[in-house]
Amino acid sequence: MILKNFRCTKLRLAITANICLIAGILYLVLYFRHYARLRDIHSILATWGTLDHPSDSQAQRELADFTHSITPIPCHSHNDGQRQIPLYDALSIGCISIEADIWLQDGDLLVGHSQNRLTPSRTLQSLYLQPLISILTNQNHLLNLSATKASIEPIFGIYTTNPAVSLVLLIDIKSNGIGTLQVLNDQLTPLRDSGLLSYFNGTSIVQRPITIVASGNAPFSVIKSSNATTPRDIFYDAPLDDLWGETLPTNTTLYSPSNSVYASSSFASTIGLTWLGQLSPSQIYKIRGQIKGAHDRGLKVRYWATPSWPKSLRNHVWDILLKEGVDVLKVDDLKGARDFM
Repeated sequence: MILKNFRCTKLRLAITANICLIAGILYLVLYFRHYARLRDIHSILATWGTLDHPSDSQAQRELADFTHSITPIPCHSHNDGQRQIPLYDALSIGCISIEADIWLQDGDLLVGHSQNRLTPSRTLQSLYLQPLISILTNQNHLLNLSATKASIEPIFGIYTTNPAVSLVLLIDIKSNGIGTLQVLNDQLTPLRDSGLLSYFNGTSIVQRPITIVASGNAPFSVIKSSNATTPRDIFYDAPLDDLWGETLPTNTTLYSPSNSVYASSSFASTIGLTWLGQLSPSQIYKIRGQIKGAHDRGLKVRYWATPSWPKSLRNHVWDILLKEGVDVLKVDDLKGARDFM
C-alpha cells in the first residue's frame, strides 16, 4: 500500500514537473519572440543611414507593423529635428504626441529647429506624412483607406495595443504663418482623403488616427475661420497662460475643442525656476490653476521648457505634472521617459 502511494505521488510529481517545463518553454518562446521584435526595431533605428542598412524604403516596410508590441504613454517627443528618424524613434517608445518644426522653403516644408540646419532631404513628407500613411495602411490590413470608408467602419490608430489612441502631430511653424499653413494644408490632402485626420464637423470632434495641431507662427484667425467651407482638421495650440489668472480673454469661449486641442506654455517662463530641487507650493498652485483652466475648456495641457537636468529634478517635475493632470510630458530623452513611465 505504501509502495502504491509512493508510486502515485511520484507520478503526480512527474506530471506537474512536465507541465511546468512546457509552460516555461512556452513563456521563453513568447518572451524571446517579443524581445527579438524589439531588438529588430532598435537595430533598424540604430543602423539607419549606415552601410549596414539596406535602404530607407526597405526599413519603412520592415517597420510598418512594429507598434504591435508597444504600449502608448503620455509623452510628447520634442527636439525631433536632432534625430535622424524622429517619427520612428518617438513611436518606438510609445509617444502619443510628436513635434515637427517646419520651414517653408522653395515651395516645400523642411524639418529642422534652425533654418541654417535645413536640408532638402528632410521634409515633412518624407519624415512624417508618408511613413504615417504606410504604418496606418498596414494597421488596417492594407485596405484602400478613404474618408467614405472611415465614416462607415472604424480605422485603427498607430498602436495595436490601443488602436483608439489618436497620435497628435504638432507642427511648429517657424516661417511665415499664413503661407506655411497653406502648404501644410495641401500636403495633408492624402491623409485627409484617406480618412486619417481628426476633424471638427461643426458640432463635435470626430477622432481619427492622426490629429494635427499647429503651433509657433500658426495664425489662429485663419485656423478659427477654416470651418466655414470644409471640416476643420488643423487645430490650434492655445496659449495656456491666457486660460487662468489675470490674463483671461474677454471671450471665455475663444479657445475651445472646436478650434484647439492643446493649451501650452513654457514651464520656465510661466512656472519659473525650481529651487533646491523642489517645486514650491505657489508654483504647484499655479500649475493646478492652469490645468483646470484648460480642462474646463476641454483642452489638453502641455508644458515645454521643463527641466531636463539633473534627472532627479526632471523626474520630480514629471511626477508632479502627471499627478496634477498634465496630459503629455515634453520629452527630449526618449529612453528616460520610457523608463520613468
